[in-house]
Amino acid sequence: MDAIFLPLVAIIGGARSIRSIVTVWSDTILTRVAGWLHIPDETTFGRLFKTFSQRHINELETLVHRYRGKIWRLALRAGKSKIAVAPCIVIDVDSTEKTVYGSEHGAAKGYNPHKRGAVSYHPLLAFCAATKEILQGWLRCGNAYTSNGIVEFTKQLLAHLPNRTRILFRGDSGFFVGALLDLLEEGGHGYLIKVKLKGLKKLLAGQQWEPIPGHCGWEQCRFFHQCASWSRSRLFVAVRREKDPDPDRPPMLFNIKEYDYFCYVTSENDNPWQVHKQYGQRATCETWIEEAKNQMALAHIKTNDFWANSVLFQSAILAYNTVRYMALLSGDTILRRWEPATVRTFLIRMAAKFTTGGRQQKLSVPERTLYSTQWDAWVALGTD
Repeated sequence: MDAIFLPLVAIIGGARSIRSIVTVWSDTILTRVAGWLHIPDETTFGRLFKTFSQRHINELETLVHRYRGKIWRLALRAGKSKIAVAPCIVIDVDSTEKTVYGSEHGAAKGYNPHKRGAVSYHPLLAFCAATKEILQGWLRCGNAYTSNGIVEFTKQLLAHLPNRTRILFRGDSGFFVGALLDLLEEGGHGYLIKVKLKGLKKLLAGQQWEPIPGHCGWEQCRFFHQCASWSRSRLFVAVRREKDPDPDRPPMLFNIKEYDYFCYVTSENDNPWQVHKQYGQRATCETWIEEAKNQMALAHIKTNDFWANSVLFQSAILAYNTVRYMALLSGDTILRRWEPATVRTFLIRMAAKFTTGGRQQKLSVPERTLYSTQWDAWVALGTD
């Protein structure tokens, strides 16, 4: 566990490489509070991480879930959150690319819009929309397609969630997979997934459209459709908006209307406009991904060994979730809104004095801090 605890704390402190993990832990106050006599050097860290295997990664993934279950129960007992007994949980699943600038094992060329042609990893992540935490994450090779392994990923996720909890799986068109929908339906779960289908515009153009009350220029429709590989038909809902005329386009004898279409397959019985707006809330998931990558070093700290990188990946998930859980348990609404970098700036990198005496350790901070209410709520979690 020490091999996980050290990078976890260092990542919360701002570490973005194995070298910076050692740098963070070189702080004498931090080592004294943690009870360490000395910290392994960079070479020892690298050698230690390379001893991990896939079995250890599976154990770490289970640890993430057990940690989450414990926190949810604590939050329920403290009256801070009812997520542990929520009848339905919205789970946003997405993939992201992380460019690699070396010869790391498992890195490959794949979808990488920011660095076209560069090798990368392609992690798969599941977020809880209510708490912003990462429920589960897999580090994958860079050439993995978005939906690769999504059925097995979802099976593992469902196995660790409360039995009575229904989930609403929300995902983009990369997860438009019949086998995934079968799995969710068999378990009594819901889904809201953007449609990716050849000939979709032609299919939508043949539907019966009606105006959306209160939204000028928008129309909606509902219909059932069975894809070629599916065992049954499913509900599709769509909205459309007429495109503005192109001023540079030459005049035509007949004006043909063109539309922007938004189509979803869903298990929910809401009207198309409500479905469209609910899917739009998924955009915050991309913000959380960027926070985890850029502020908590998710998939950023790497070696030349894939399993070592997977350990560091799971450590970053635990670090990211720790910050989220402390905000959740604090009950402070401002803390819950703050990004991890904001928490780090105002609450972790605090000027303080560490003293010992009478077999007690004491951390003295300025009487007047910038966010004193949030500081008190943060510190109270460590003293309860």
